[in-house]
Amino acid sequence: MVDLYEDLYNFNPWWEEEYRPDLIKREKFLNIFRASEKRKEILIITGLRRVGKSSLIKLFIKELVERVEPKKILYVSLDSISIEKYSVHEIVREFRKLHQLKRNEKIYLFFDEAAYRKNINQELKSLYDNENVKIYVSSSSATILRDKNALLTGRTKIVEVLPLDFFEFLMFKNLSAKKSEEYLTEKFFEEFMMKGGIPEFILSDNFEYLDNLVDAIIYKDIAFYHGVKDLSSLKEFFRLLMERSGKQASLNKISNVLGISSETAKRYFEYFQNTYLIYAIERCGKLNERLRAPKKVYAADLGIKNLVTGFRDKGAIFENLVFFLIKDKLPCYIYKNGIELDFHFDNALIEVKYNREIEDKQKALFENIKIERKFLISNVKDFLDFQKNIL
Repeated sequence: MVDLYEDLYNFNPWWEEEYRPDLIKREKFLNIFRASEKRKEILIITGLRRVGKSSLIKLFIKELVERVEPKKILYVSLDSISIEKYSVHEIVREFRKLHQLKRNEKIYLFFDEAAYRKNINQELKSLYDNENVKIYVSSSSATILRDKNALLTGRTKIVEVLPLDFFEFLMFKNLSAKKSEEYLTEKFFEEFMMKGGIPEFILSDNFEYLDNLVDAIIYKDIAFYHGVKDLSSLKEFFRLLMERSGKQASLNKISNVLGISSETAKRYFEYFQNTYLIYAIERCGKLNERLRAPKKVYAADLGIKNLVTGFRDKGAIFENLVFFLIKDKLPCYIYKNGIELDFHFDNALIEVKYNREIEDKQKALFENIKIERKFLISNVKDFLDFQKNIL
Protein backbone atom coordinates (compact mmCIF):
# COMPACT_ATOMS: atom_id res chain seq x y z
CA MET A 1 0.00 0.00 0.00
CA VAL A 2 3.05 2.29 0.00
CA ASP A 3 2.29 3.44 -3.55
CA LEU A 4 -1.31 4.20 -2.60
CA TYR A 5 -0.18 6.28 0.38
CA GLU A 6 2.13 8.26 -1.89
CA ASP A 7 -0.74 8.89 -4.32
CA LEU A 8 -3.02 10.00 -1.49
CA TYR A 9 -0.46 12.50 -0.25
CA ASN A 10 -0.08 13.83 -3.79
CA PHE A 11 -3.86 14.24 -4.09
CA ASN A 12 -4.14 15.91 -0.66
CA PRO A 13 -1.44 18.57 -0.17
CA TRP A 14 -3.39 20.15 2.75
CA TRP A 15 -2.31 17.20 4.92
CA GLU A 16 1.21 18.61 5.03
CA GLU A 17 1.06 22.30 4.17
CA GLU A 18 -1.15 25.34 3.91
CA TYR A 19 -3.49 24.98 0.96
CA ARG A 20 -3.94 27.99 -1.29
CA PRO A 21 -5.09 27.02 -4.80
CA ASP A 22 -4.81 29.92 -7.23
CA LEU A 23 -8.32 29.60 -8.65
CA ILE A 24 -11.15 32.02 -9.39
CA LYS A 25 -14.28 31.58 -7.28
CA ARG A 26 -17.71 30.91 -8.76
CA GLU A 27 -19.87 31.85 -5.81
CA LYS A 28 -23.23 30.63 -7.13
CA PHE A 29 -21.91 27.05 -7.19
CA LEU A 30 -19.80 27.31 -4.03
CA ASN A 31 -22.94 28.40 -2.20
CA ILE A 32 -24.51 25.03 -3.10
CA PHE A 33 -21.47 23.21 -1.66
CA ARG A 34 -21.72 25.26 1.54
CA ALA A 35 -25.44 24.65 1.93
CA SER A 36 -24.94 20.91 1.49
CA GLU A 37 -22.08 20.59 3.99
CA LYS A 38 -24.24 20.05 7.08
CA ARG A 39 -26.63 17.65 5.36
CA LYS A 40 -26.12 13.92 5.02
CA GLU A 41 -26.90 13.89 1.27
CA ILE A 42 -24.30 12.90 -1.32
CA LEU A 43 -23.66 15.96 -3.49
CA ILE A 44 -23.21 14.90 -7.12
CA ILE A 45 -21.49 17.54 -9.25
CA THR A 46 -22.06 16.98 -12.96
CA GLY A 47 -21.36 18.83 -16.18
CA LEU A 48 -19.20 19.05 -19.27
CA ARG A 49 -15.52 18.13 -19.05
CA ARG A 50 -13.25 21.07 -18.15
CA VAL A 51 -16.17 23.25 -17.08
CA GLY A 52 -14.60 23.73 -13.64
CA LYS A 53 -15.96 20.94 -11.43
CA SER A 54 -12.55 19.99 -10.01
CA SER A 55 -11.67 23.63 -9.41
CA LEU A 56 -14.88 24.13 -7.45
CA ILE A 57 -14.11 21.08 -5.33
CA LYS A 58 -10.63 22.38 -4.55
CA LEU A 59 -11.92 25.86 -3.75
CA PHE A 60 -14.42 24.34 -1.34
CA ILE A 61 -11.72 22.18 0.25
CA LYS A 62 -9.69 25.37 0.75
CA GLU A 63 -12.61 26.71 2.82
CA LEU A 64 -13.21 23.39 4.57
CA VAL A 65 -9.65 23.01 5.92
CA GLU A 66 -10.16 26.22 7.88
CA ARG A 67 -12.87 24.61 10.03
CA VAL A 68 -12.19 20.87 9.75
CA GLU A 69 -9.00 19.00 10.63
CA PRO A 70 -7.23 18.69 7.23
CA LYS A 71 -6.44 15.00 7.71
CA LYS A 72 -10.15 14.25 7.84
CA ILE A 73 -10.55 15.45 4.24
CA LEU A 74 -9.83 13.03 1.40
CA TYR A 75 -9.74 13.95 -2.30
CA VAL A 76 -9.05 11.41 -5.05
CA SER A 77 -9.40 11.58 -8.81
CA LEU A 78 -10.94 8.21 -9.61
CA ASP A 79 -9.91 8.30 -13.27
CA SER A 80 -6.24 8.30 -12.25
CA ILE A 81 -4.46 5.21 -13.60
CA SER A 82 -2.32 4.92 -10.48
CA ILE A 83 -5.29 4.08 -8.23
CA GLU A 84 -7.57 2.23 -10.64
CA LYS A 85 -6.72 -1.15 -9.09
CA TYR A 86 -8.12 -0.08 -5.73
CA SER A 87 -11.82 -0.04 -4.92
CA VAL A 88 -13.32 3.06 -3.33
CA HIS A 89 -13.75 1.09 -0.10
CA GLU A 90 -10.08 0.10 -0.09
CA ILE A 91 -9.05 3.71 -0.62
CA VAL A 92 -11.23 4.94 2.24
CA ARG A 93 -10.09 2.15 4.55
CA GLU A 94 -6.42 2.93 3.89
CA PHE A 95 -7.12 6.63 4.37
CA ARG A 96 -8.58 5.95 7.82
CA LYS A 97 -5.66 3.66 8.65
CA LEU A 98 -3.11 6.21 7.45
CA HIS A 99 -4.44 8.92 9.77
CA GLN A 100 -5.68 6.60 12.53
CA LEU A 101 -9.28 7.73 12.14
CA LYS A 102 -11.96 5.67 13.88
CA ARG A 103 -15.11 4.68 12.00
CA ASN A 104 -17.25 6.98 14.13
CA GLU A 105 -15.09 10.02 13.31
CA LYS A 106 -16.64 12.09 10.55
CA ILE A 107 -14.63 12.33 7.37
CA TYR A 108 -15.16 14.33 4.17
CA LEU A 109 -14.76 12.41 0.92
CA PHE A 110 -14.34 14.03 -2.50
CA PHE A 111 -14.42 11.58 -5.42
CA ASP A 112 -13.58 13.33 -8.70
CA GLU A 113 -14.56 11.84 -12.10
CA ALA A 114 -16.39 8.86 -10.64
CA ALA A 115 -18.72 7.98 -13.53
CA TYR A 116 -16.76 5.13 -15.08
CA ARG A 117 -15.84 3.43 -11.80
CA LYS A 118 -17.30 -0.07 -11.64
CA ASN A 119 -19.99 -0.45 -8.98
CA ILE A 120 -19.62 3.18 -7.91
CA ASN A 121 -23.26 3.51 -6.84
CA GLN A 122 -23.04 0.40 -4.65
CA GLU A 123 -19.85 1.70 -3.03
CA LEU A 124 -21.32 5.14 -2.40
CA LYS A 125 -24.46 3.61 -0.88
CA SER A 126 -22.41 1.43 1.46
CA LEU A 127 -20.30 4.38 2.63
CA TYR A 128 -23.39 6.53 3.09
CA ASP A 129 -25.27 3.87 5.06
CA ASN A 130 -22.45 2.49 7.22
CA GLU A 131 -19.93 5.24 7.92
CA ASN A 132 -19.85 8.76 9.35
CA VAL A 133 -19.11 10.52 6.06
CA LYS A 134 -19.98 13.51 3.94
CA ILE A 135 -19.54 12.62 0.29
CA TYR A 136 -19.02 14.84 -2.77
CA VAL A 137 -18.83 13.15 -6.18
CA SER A 138 -18.12 14.66 -9.59
CA SER A 139 -18.87 13.20 -13.01
CA SER A 140 -18.54 14.37 -16.61
CA SER A 141 -21.11 11.81 -17.68
CA ALA A 142 -24.77 11.44 -16.81
CA THR A 143 -24.30 7.68 -16.49
CA ILE A 144 -23.80 8.03 -12.73
CA LEU A 145 -27.31 9.49 -12.55
CA ARG A 146 -28.84 6.43 -14.21
CA ASP A 147 -29.08 4.46 -11.00
CA LYS A 148 -30.93 1.44 -12.44
CA ASN A 149 -31.23 -0.31 -9.10
CA ALA A 150 -32.29 2.85 -7.26
CA LEU A 151 -29.37 2.38 -4.85
CA LEU A 152 -28.95 6.10 -4.18
CA THR A 153 -32.61 7.12 -4.20
CA GLY A 154 -33.23 9.72 -1.50
CA ARG A 155 -29.52 9.99 -0.75
CA THR A 156 -28.34 12.55 -3.31
CA LYS A 157 -28.54 16.14 -4.43
CA ILE A 158 -27.43 16.95 -7.97
CA VAL A 159 -25.85 20.18 -9.17
CA GLU A 160 -24.87 20.71 -12.79
CA VAL A 161 -21.96 23.08 -13.34
CA LEU A 162 -22.43 25.11 -16.51
CA PRO A 163 -19.89 27.08 -18.53
CA LEU A 164 -19.25 30.63 -17.36
CA ASP A 165 -22.12 33.06 -17.70
CA PHE A 166 -21.49 36.60 -18.98
CA PHE A 167 -20.79 38.10 -15.54
CA GLU A 168 -18.37 35.29 -14.71
CA PHE A 169 -16.75 35.73 -18.13
CA LEU A 170 -16.09 39.40 -17.31
CA MET A 171 -14.67 38.43 -13.91
CA PHE A 172 -12.35 35.78 -15.37
CA LYS A 173 -11.15 38.22 -18.04
CA ASN A 174 -10.89 41.05 -15.48
CA LEU A 175 -13.14 43.24 -17.63
CA SER A 176 -15.67 45.85 -16.62
CA ALA A 177 -17.68 48.65 -18.17
CA LYS A 178 -19.43 51.64 -16.63
CA LYS A 179 -23.07 52.36 -17.39
CA SER A 180 -21.83 55.28 -19.47
CA GLU A 181 -19.78 52.82 -21.55
CA GLU A 182 -22.57 50.58 -22.79
CA TYR A 183 -20.76 50.16 -26.10
CA LEU A 184 -17.99 48.33 -24.21
CA THR A 185 -20.52 45.96 -22.64
CA GLU A 186 -21.77 45.11 -26.13
CA LYS A 187 -18.19 44.58 -27.33
CA PHE A 188 -17.45 42.27 -24.40
CA PHE A 189 -20.72 40.41 -25.00
CA GLU A 190 -19.79 39.79 -28.63
CA GLU A 191 -16.49 38.31 -27.44
CA PHE A 192 -18.45 36.15 -24.98
CA MET A 193 -20.72 34.94 -27.79
CA MET A 194 -17.63 33.94 -29.76
CA LYS A 195 -15.52 32.32 -27.01
CA GLY A 196 -18.13 30.69 -24.78
CA GLY A 197 -17.48 29.79 -21.17
CA ILE A 198 -14.87 27.04 -20.71
CA PRO A 199 -12.68 28.63 -18.00
CA GLU A 200 -9.26 27.46 -19.19
CA PHE A 201 -9.97 28.54 -22.77
CA ILE A 202 -11.21 31.94 -21.60
CA LEU A 203 -7.93 32.47 -19.76
CA SER A 204 -5.65 31.09 -22.49
CA ASP A 205 -7.39 31.72 -25.85
CA ASN A 206 -5.83 28.42 -26.92
CA PHE A 207 -8.06 26.91 -29.61
CA GLU A 208 -6.03 23.70 -29.57
CA TYR A 209 -7.19 23.24 -25.97
CA LEU A 210 -10.84 23.28 -27.10
CA ASP A 211 -10.09 20.95 -30.00
CA ASN A 212 -8.38 18.47 -27.67
CA LEU A 213 -11.30 18.71 -25.24
CA VAL A 214 -13.84 17.77 -27.91
CA ASP A 215 -11.63 14.91 -29.12
CA ALA A 216 -11.24 13.60 -25.55
CA ILE A 217 -15.01 13.50 -25.08
CA ILE A 218 -15.74 11.93 -28.46
CA TYR A 219 -12.93 9.36 -28.40
CA LYS A 220 -12.71 8.52 -24.68
CA ASP A 221 -16.11 9.21 -23.15
CA ILE A 222 -18.19 8.11 -26.13
CA ALA A 223 -16.36 5.93 -28.67
CA PHE A 224 -14.20 3.96 -26.22
CA TYR A 225 -16.82 3.64 -23.48
CA HIS A 226 -19.66 2.64 -25.82
CA GLY A 227 -17.57 0.69 -28.34
CA VAL A 228 -18.35 2.95 -31.33
CA LYS A 229 -16.20 1.91 -34.30
CA ASP A 230 -17.38 4.40 -36.94
CA LEU A 231 -15.52 7.45 -35.64
CA SER A 232 -15.99 9.38 -38.88
CA SER A 233 -19.80 9.22 -38.66
CA LEU A 234 -19.68 10.02 -34.94
CA LYS A 235 -17.66 13.20 -35.48
CA GLU A 236 -19.76 14.24 -38.46
CA PHE A 237 -22.92 13.64 -36.41
CA PHE A 238 -21.59 16.07 -33.80
CA ARG A 239 -20.74 18.64 -36.47
CA LEU A 240 -24.29 18.49 -37.82
CA LEU A 241 -25.71 18.94 -34.31
CA MET A 242 -23.57 22.05 -33.86
CA GLU A 243 -24.85 23.34 -37.21
CA ARG A 244 -28.42 22.84 -35.93
CA SER A 245 -27.79 24.59 -32.60
CA GLY A 246 -30.84 26.72 -31.80
CA LYS A 247 -32.90 24.89 -34.43
CA GLN A 248 -35.04 21.79 -34.76
CA ALA A 249 -32.93 18.71 -35.47
CA SER A 250 -34.55 15.78 -37.28
CA LEU A 251 -32.62 12.62 -36.45
CA ASN A 252 -34.19 10.87 -39.44
CA LYS A 253 -32.77 13.51 -41.80
CA ILE A 254 -29.36 13.40 -40.12
CA SER A 255 -29.29 9.59 -40.32
CA ASN A 256 -30.11 9.76 -44.05
CA VAL A 257 -27.34 12.31 -44.66
CA LEU A 258 -24.77 10.17 -42.85
CA GLY A 259 -26.01 6.83 -44.14
CA ILE A 260 -26.58 5.40 -40.66
CA SER A 261 -29.68 3.81 -39.18
CA SER A 262 -32.20 5.87 -37.22
CA GLU A 263 -31.46 3.71 -34.16
CA THR A 264 -27.76 4.53 -34.44
CA ALA A 265 -28.63 8.23 -34.73
CA LYS A 266 -30.73 8.01 -31.56
CA ARG A 267 -27.86 6.33 -29.71
CA TYR A 268 -25.35 8.95 -30.88
CA PHE A 269 -27.72 11.71 -29.81
CA GLU A 270 -28.04 10.17 -26.35
CA TYR A 271 -24.26 9.79 -26.05
CA PHE A 272 -23.73 13.50 -26.73
CA GLN A 273 -26.44 14.40 -24.23
CA ASN A 274 -24.94 12.13 -21.57
CA THR A 275 -21.53 13.78 -21.91
CA TYR A 276 -23.11 17.25 -21.69
CA LEU A 277 -21.95 18.34 -25.15
CA ILE A 278 -25.54 19.11 -26.18
CA TYR A 279 -28.91 19.87 -24.66
CA ALA A 280 -32.32 19.37 -26.23
CA ILE A 281 -35.85 20.59 -25.63
CA GLU A 282 -39.12 19.09 -26.82
CA ARG A 283 -42.00 20.66 -28.71
CA CYS A 284 -44.83 21.85 -26.46
CA GLY A 285 -47.91 19.68 -26.72
CA LYS A 286 -49.41 16.36 -25.73
CA LEU A 287 -47.12 13.45 -24.95
CA ASN A 288 -47.41 11.91 -28.42
CA GLU A 289 -46.48 15.19 -30.11
CA ARG A 290 -43.56 15.74 -27.75
CA LEU A 291 -42.17 12.30 -28.54
CA ARG A 292 -42.63 12.44 -32.32
CA ALA A 293 -41.67 16.04 -33.11
CA PRO A 294 -38.03 17.03 -33.69
CA LYS A 295 -36.20 18.36 -30.67
CA LYS A 296 -34.44 21.70 -30.68
CA VAL A 297 -30.73 21.34 -30.00
CA TYR A 298 -28.44 23.65 -28.05
CA ALA A 299 -24.66 23.54 -27.74
CA ALA A 300 -23.30 23.08 -24.22
CA ASP A 301 -20.61 25.67 -24.92
CA LEU A 302 -20.49 28.31 -27.62
CA GLY A 303 -16.71 28.25 -27.91
CA ILE A 304 -16.98 24.60 -28.90
CA LYS A 305 -19.85 25.31 -31.29
CA ASN A 306 -17.92 28.12 -32.98
CA LEU A 307 -14.80 25.97 -33.19
CA VAL A 308 -16.82 23.43 -35.19
CA THR A 309 -19.01 25.73 -37.31
CA GLY A 310 -17.25 29.08 -37.33
CA PHE A 311 -18.58 32.23 -35.68
CA ARG A 312 -21.77 32.83 -37.63
CA ASP A 313 -25.55 32.79 -37.17
CA LYS A 314 -25.40 35.12 -34.18
CA GLY A 315 -29.15 34.81 -33.75
CA ALA A 316 -28.82 31.10 -32.93
CA ILE A 317 -25.86 31.81 -30.64
CA PHE A 318 -27.83 34.50 -28.81
CA GLU A 319 -30.78 32.12 -28.39
CA ASN A 320 -28.39 29.49 -27.03
CA LEU A 321 -27.33 31.93 -24.31
CA VAL A 322 -30.95 32.61 -23.35
CA PHE A 323 -31.47 28.85 -23.11
CA PHE A 324 -28.67 28.59 -20.54
CA LEU A 325 -30.55 31.03 -18.31
CA ILE A 326 -33.74 28.94 -18.28
CA LYS A 327 -32.43 25.40 -18.79
CA ASP A 328 -33.37 24.31 -15.28
CA LYS A 329 -36.98 25.40 -15.89
CA LEU A 330 -37.34 22.64 -18.52
CA PRO A 331 -38.72 24.80 -21.35
CA CYS A 332 -40.35 23.54 -24.52
CA TYR A 333 -40.76 25.32 -27.87
CA ILE A 334 -44.06 26.24 -29.54
CA TYR A 335 -44.72 25.29 -33.16
CA LYS A 336 -48.08 26.04 -34.77
CA ASN A 337 -48.89 26.16 -38.48
CA GLY A 338 -45.23 26.52 -39.39
CA ILE A 339 -44.65 29.34 -36.88
CA GLU A 340 -42.18 28.84 -34.05
CA LEU A 341 -41.76 30.59 -30.71
CA ASP A 342 -38.57 29.81 -28.86
CA PHE A 343 -39.40 28.98 -25.24
CA HIS A 344 -42.38 28.27 -23.03
CA PHE A 345 -42.23 27.23 -19.38
CA ASP A 346 -44.51 27.59 -16.36
CA ASN A 347 -46.20 30.96 -16.85
CA ALA A 348 -43.68 32.48 -19.27
CA LEU A 349 -43.28 32.81 -23.05
CA ILE A 350 -40.01 33.92 -24.66
CA GLU A 351 -39.08 34.89 -28.19
CA VAL A 352 -35.45 35.66 -28.99
CA LYS A 353 -34.32 37.92 -31.82
CA TYR A 354 -30.80 39.28 -32.04
CA ASN A 355 -30.83 42.87 -33.27
CA ARG A 356 -33.85 42.35 -35.51
CA GLU A 357 -37.62 42.70 -35.39
CA ILE A 358 -40.04 39.89 -34.69
CA GLU A 359 -41.82 38.71 -37.85
CA ASP A 360 -45.51 39.59 -38.27
CA LYS A 361 -46.80 36.00 -38.04
CA GLN A 362 -44.65 35.32 -34.99
CA LYS A 363 -45.80 38.56 -33.41
CA ALA A 364 -49.45 37.63 -33.91
CA LEU A 365 -48.95 34.21 -32.32
CA PHE A 366 -46.86 35.73 -29.51
CA GLU A 367 -49.57 38.28 -28.70
CA ASN A 368 -52.48 35.82 -28.96
CA ILE A 369 -51.14 33.33 -26.44
CA LYS A 370 -52.67 34.01 -23.03
CA ILE A 371 -49.92 33.80 -20.44
CA GLU A 372 -48.81 35.79 -17.41
CA ARG A 373 -45.28 36.76 -18.50
CA LYS A 374 -43.93 37.45 -21.97
CA PHE A 375 -40.37 38.35 -22.91
CA LEU A 376 -39.08 39.57 -26.27
CA ILE A 377 -35.29 39.50 -26.00
CA SER A 378 -33.67 41.25 -28.93
CA ASN A 379 -30.43 42.85 -27.74
CA VAL A 380 -27.74 42.73 -25.06
CA LYS A 381 -29.62 45.06 -22.72
CA ASP A 382 -32.75 42.87 -22.94
CA PHE A 383 -30.61 39.83 -22.19
CA LEU A 384 -28.93 41.33 -19.13
CA ASP A 385 -32.23 42.65 -17.77
CA PHE A 386 -33.79 39.22 -18.25
CA GLN A 387 -30.84 37.52 -16.54
CA LYS A 388 -31.20 39.75 -13.48
CA ASN A 389 -34.96 39.16 -13.27
CA ILE A 390 -35.00 35.44 -13.92
CA LEU A 391 -32.25 34.39 -11.49
